[in-house]
Amino acid sequence: PEYHQGRQEAVVVAITSNTRRILPGDYLMDDWEHAGLPLPSVVTGIIRTVKRGMFVRRLGRVSDQDMAKIDAMLKHTLGLFE
Repeated sequence: PEYHQGRQEAVVVAITSNTRRILPGDYLMDDWEHAGLPLPSVVTGIIRTVKRGMFVRRLGRVSDQDMAKIDAMLKHTLGLFE
């Protein structure tokens, strides 16, 4: 996205393999293996800004299907309804 161009930080969301407790604003990924994750995983509504230098390596890529659902979840969590 344009927001990230020229910035030293990236906006990220927390992902956890704790699938036993899914809270409102969380999304259980369908294509977690495609994303390079070792276990079924939940994207949480926890949003952070981190320095790009903290990234060690890319695990994979979130599928378009999961990304659309994550976008919708975040819009709902932030109260940004379309």
